[in-house]
Amino acid sequence: MSRANFKLKTDFKPIPDQKRAIDTLSEGILTGSKYQTLLGVTGSGKTFVMSQVIQKVQRPTLIISHNKTLAAQLYQEMRDLFPQNAVSYFVSYYDYYQPEAYIPSTDTYIEKDADINQMIDKLRLAATTNLLTRPDTIVVASVSCIYNIGSPKEYGHFVLEIAEGMKVTREQIIDRVVDLQYERSDFGFNRGTFRVRGDSIDIYPAYLDEGLRIEIGGGEIKKIMTINTITGSSVISHKSYVLYPAKHFMTNPRNYKPIFKQIMIDLNLRTKELKNQNKILEAHRLAQKITYDLEMIKEVGYVKGIENYSRYFDGRNPGDAPFSLLDYFPDEWLLIVDESHMTFPQIRGMYNGDRARKQTLIDYGFRLPSAMDNRPLKFEEFMRRIPNFIASSATPNEWELSMSKIQPRGSTSRVELLVRPTGIPDPKVTIKPTKNQVADVIEEIKKNKHRTLVTTLTKRTAEDLAAYLAEQNLKVHYLHSDVKTLDRTDILDDLRVGKYDVLVGINLLREGLDLPEVSLVAILDADKEGFLRSDVTLIQTMGRAARHVEGRVIMYADRITESMKRALSEVKRRRKYQLNYNKKHNITPTSIEKPIREKLVDRVELLEIPAMIVDADSLTPMEKKKLIKNLQTEMRLAAQDLNFELAGKIRDRIKYTSEVY
Repeated sequence: MSRANFKLKTDFKPIPDQKRAIDTLSEGILTGSKYQTLLGVTGSGKTFVMSQVIQKVQRPTLIISHNKTLAAQLYQEMRDLFPQNAVSYFVSYYDYYQPEAYIPSTDTYIEKDADINQMIDKLRLAATTNLLTRPDTIVVASVSCIYNIGSPKEYGHFVLEIAEGMKVTREQIIDRVVDLQYERSDFGFNRGTFRVRGDSIDIYPAYLDEGLRIEIGGGEIKKIMTINTITGSSVISHKSYVLYPAKHFMTNPRNYKPIFKQIMIDLNLRTKELKNQNKILEAHRLAQKITYDLEMIKEVGYVKGIENYSRYFDGRNPGDAPFSLLDYFPDEWLLIVDESHMTFPQIRGMYNGDRARKQTLIDYGFRLPSAMDNRPLKFEEFMRRIPNFIASSATPNEWELSMSKIQPRGSTSRVELLVRPTGIPDPKVTIKPTKNQVADVIEEIKKNKHRTLVTTLTKRTAEDLAAYLAEQNLKVHYLHSDVKTLDRTDILDDLRVGKYDVLVGINLLREGLDLPEVSLVAILDADKEGFLRSDVTLIQTMGRAARHVEGRVIMYADRITESMKRALSEVKRRRKYQLNYNKKHNITPTSIEKPIREKLVDRVELLEIPAMIVDADSLTPMEKKKLIKNLQTEMRLAAQDLNFELAGKIRDRIKYTSEVY
């Protein structure tokens, strides 16, 4: 594989503080610093800095975010910054997912049920294909990237390499395409399918937007071309081509005999063990299920739940770590962990949550013990597989900071990005007593010329306070986890345009909110020590006022807790540095001006989808079946535009219609 050639496209130049961070981080990676931390305040341009680092070190890069929505934003930003390079998106590909489970107390078996988002599946396959073929690959992923996806060695071996003039028959090509898990579909040309027309074979690669046409004549390949999947017209001709599989889990028929033999040995041992425990039903159930699965794999090379047998096909020993996206990267690559204070804990917790569910399935005869090896990586396994990391957060945890203390050659492992390009310092903080805090916050809101955020400790308090503020003739709304996802975005946009002057919420007013119009953040009951009033949460919440030149924070507290003390100390330190920097460089702070994005889901947009407003109860079964098909098409189109909020809304409609049907 050739050397990477990342080319950053941007009209912006790094300010001195950003350049210092870029140079320090890049030098650290190139000189062998394994673990580094970037403490970047809200609005300091952390993503821009990371893109500059990628261009400097010229290594394939994995960026992990703690949720799909933030990962999608990062993917779009990186795609715009590196238009000539392979920027990929790798998140869980389920629009709906119900894992296989068993509830012993009610003797309820829940079969695995999932609705795969075809567009995300394509992007996942494109990510692994890019990693195996291109050195200039950036993958933006959620924490699902540490889950088992099958061996990269097997995936890389299962390719169809063709060239003009190659001696091969049409039947041989078809057999090989079927081995790669492509399905024949002569009447519909969809992703992951192929069709045959005379001596011409059209294939729709699972990871591309274009099709592939192979023309055969006289026992050899006459022509290879990329085609438009809708019109069938030729786009470009190729002298040679490599086609990759349609699925990540691939099985080699030549290895079936020894693998099946080992599975049957384990099955016999397990059924004997269950019978010794007087679990006759469980033993019979297990034998029936495994026998059926093996017959399906033998006939078609695939079965629902094949990942539960991945240990056998991968050649792993019991307890060995599964193959994940990390194994598809070359020897030298770069890991960036976005919002690391949230992402690392998620990575730590994935293994135990998965194990508890699997153990119940094994105990009651639904799966072999080998299913336990179809799992996410343990945290120590994750750490052994990464060559390095840059942890990026406004509030990194002590663990990231402690990991990046000892570095070679005396290099700096903790890099701070405290200055915003706009020159806005962290907000001033005032502490007031909790007595009459509601009356005081009303007075402060009325004095404030811009938007206000008020944080409470409970949902009920948020709703009651919002209702009381409305009685005082204030334009207000509440926001918490019970508010529908679609409505949350609309409420935030309404705050920005001035429909509301005040938003009352809980912990939703933290990471990921970009509200430049907010100049006042009021934290009620700030001295109630706990998760919602920890130093990390307080710093993140106060950061919501850091995008406005008049930004300020009021904490209502009767005592200074340890969390408050740490948070206030950190904000004071940052503010002092920022003010000195502005004075030294003659910078006058200016508020961030950011256009309001189009709504993720406009109410008009929903009305423009006829299937969304049809009364399912009044339809015949055939009409309901057609409606579900139309809704599924709309859901895929929404996901293709990375409009996951709309896709989720349509998914819920599909679920309701299916229940009625």
